[in-house]
Amino acid sequence: MPQSRQPSGDPADGVYFGLMSGTSMDGVDGVAVRFEAGKPPVVLAEAFVGFAQTLRDVLAGLQQPGHDEIEREALAGNALATRYAVCCHELQRSAGLAPDRVRAIGVHGQTVRHRPERGYTWQINNPALLAELAQIDVIADFRSRDVAAGGQGAPLVPAFHATVFGAPGETRVVCNLGGISNITILPGNGGNDGDVRGFDCGPANALIDAWAHRHLGKPYDDGGKFAARGSVHAPLLDVLLDEPYFAAPPPKSTGRDLFNEAWLDAKLSGFAQLAPEDVQATLTALTAVSIAREIARHAPDCSAVYACGGGARNPALLRALASALADHGVRADVATTQALGVPPQQVEALAFAWLAYRFTARAPGNLASVTGAAGGRVLGALYPR
Repeated sequence: MPQSRQPSGDPADGVYFGLMSGTSMDGVDGVAVRFEAGKPPVVLAEAFVGFAQTLRDVLAGLQQPGHDEIEREALAGNALATRYAVCCHELQRSAGLAPDRVRAIGVHGQTVRHRPERGYTWQINNPALLAELAQIDVIADFRSRDVAAGGQGAPLVPAFHATVFGAPGETRVVCNLGGISNITILPGNGGNDGDVRGFDCGPANALIDAWAHRHLGKPYDDGGKFAARGSVHAPLLDVLLDEPYFAAPPPKSTGRDLFNEAWLDAKLSGFAQLAPEDVQATLTALTAVSIAREIARHAPDCSAVYACGGGARNPALLRALASALADHGVRADVATTQALGVPPQQVEALAFAWLAYRFTARAPGNLASVTGAAGGRVLGALYPR
């Protein structure tokens, strides 16, 4: 893994677990990682624990108002904590770690509402139960302090990207292709945190996966094969791109509150005769074009775009992104973060382990230049084991 800048507080050094379940809602990615001030983080183990379709359905249902939400959310939090604990046990087994050798678990929780414009963001979780099950300190609720300070609460990963992926003399973009796409712009000026920018671009796997599930009965478009069978329908793409969010300036963040199946169905109302594979190809193009437009606006000089997240395993999406960048005049190679020494499926979980490390060091975890917060803040809340 590349060299990173870490807090100088040696007492925070140690092994941390990072857990991330994103807007794709397919499961939780976990890593065990050792942080030591002045040295690159060392990944000791990784694990993935999937969510049953019943849990995914419950989480999807909580994205919108409904009956008996409080109890449904509480029970979903318990179920999530149980799955998170399974992931932690897998990490312990793989890395040969006893619970008392792990400083803390950094866990994101499952976002079901993200409304920073109304002063809140909400992640389902039961960190107290996770602390009880894992017998390890848990640090959770990373986003709310940034929102309290006037920020978007997202994206938080650019601060971590800046520590491991920046390179003097070269502008790079790190592109996370989760349920929602976001980019981090790392300037080549030596990595001044105030110059790092990042924001959500729009939908990525959230719509691509939903369409695959509707028409293939599968949770995702394996390798982009479904999209590859179709052709991009330009009029539909124009309609999809005619959404005010895409033209809004950063700082900005979004989620399934906006980009969901109801939004898609409304946009499709005039295109009933389109073949499902053509819609899938167009949704893939929507993700690629919405990212390329933002890179062209805010980082036209970037030399490379490094993808991570689930979409990094979709060759059709990566090809579409390379093509869209070229169409928008950006001469940048497209690769995954593996080229920088970090497997793309580890990046977000690593970021939340790093945020737990920052919390333990009482160091800021956000970048005000990214989220729009009033300044750097220590993010998270501690649930002791």
